[in-house]
Amino acid sequence: QLQLVESGGGLVQPGGSLTLSCAASGFTLEYYAIGWFRQAPGKEREGVACIHGTGGGTDYADSVSGRFTISRDNVINTAYLQMNSLKPEDTAVYYCNVQILWSTYWGKGTLVTVSS
Repeated sequence: QLQLVESGGGLVQPGGSLTLSCAASGFTLEYYAIGWFRQAPGKEREGVACIHGTGGGTDYADSVSGRFTISRDNVINTAYLQMNSLKPEDTAVYYCNVQILWSTYWGKGTLVTVSS
């Protein structure tokens, strides 16, 4: 059964760092593009970062470029989102996502709160 499980969220002060994890099971993560999305209260879900399956190229939303880094560990089938220089506007529930054929799979999310 395909599953994505996010972890690593929490409360952090502005300027701080967090690393989110997305543990994948039921498929081989390195063969597919993995995305990180976030949804702030009262706002639509938005894409944050993506790592492509073949070659491992990455893309970032303008709002996080230069501060966030997406990566993966193929041995343990896990993707990561390293978040630095966090801002209050980064507060949201963060989700990882994979699309395989005609189906899109989401984890349940992990809450990141940036506040002093």
